[in-house]
Amino acid sequence: MKSPSELSTLLPTLFTGKPLEKRFRESIIWRVWDKAVGQPIASKARPAAFREGTLIVAVTSPPWMQQLGFLKRQLMDAVNGALGEEMITDIHLKAGILPPPYFPPPPPRAAPPVPSPRKRRTVSERRRRPFTMKSSAPPSFTAVKSG
Repeated sequence: MKSPSELSTLLPTLFTGKPLEKRFRESIIWRVWDKAVGQPIASKARPAAFREGTLIVAVTSPPWMQQLGFLKRQLMDAVNGALGEEMITDIHLKAGILPPPYFPPPPPRAAPPVPSPRKRRTVSERRRRPFTMKSSAPPSFTAVKSG
């Protein structure tokens, strides 16, 4: 009997030879970006889109756009190296709000412990406060002598 495989290892084989294979390979860019470019750059710039070899990167501010413009070649080399193939041929920088970072799904959590069954007490075992009947007659008032 075969052991179960992770979905992430099955998907590439499922899409092999189909049009979706290219899109699946392109999606890896988002997964490798932070590690490939480093945390200082990843906190200020993130991939926003990918079209026919051009990676569109959203950048937080114009000064960062200028700095990253000088580093385009190094960024392409770093990301292509992490991908293991020459997928990115150009980088287009645009100022804007950063898309959320890619985070791998969290590992599966352990099942919560099963609570032990509580013993149910019968009515006779329960402690009950005694019930007392209050009189329905109005309270009696005693006259207080003023003295």
